[in-house]
Amino acid sequence: MPQVDEILSALRLLAKRNPAVKEKLLKTSEMPSPVRALCELAASYGYPLFEMDLVLAGEEYYANMRRSTNGGGENSPLLAGEDDYYEMFIADLRTL
Repeated sequence: MPQVDEILSALRLLAKRNPAVKEKLLKTSEMPSPVRALCELAASYGYPLFEMDLVLAGEEYYANMRRSTNGGGENSPLLAGEDDYYEMFIADLRTL
């Protein structure tokens, strides 16, 4: 099974190639459950993505970043960014 990063990268590439897909992915942010909407849309494109996997990947990324900064990183500018993979994905799509 593909990893969350691989799935999000594939969706990013798909969105870059197809503006209609990009628009559908961006519209998930307007849904009552945006993460669930993204996962359902990803599955409809053949990319099995599960809510908990997405949440855990974001938490793992944040924990790794925190460990890699000096002194725990509480004041590190790297930690000023969003640790939520969904939000990072949507922000990436907006810049495409």
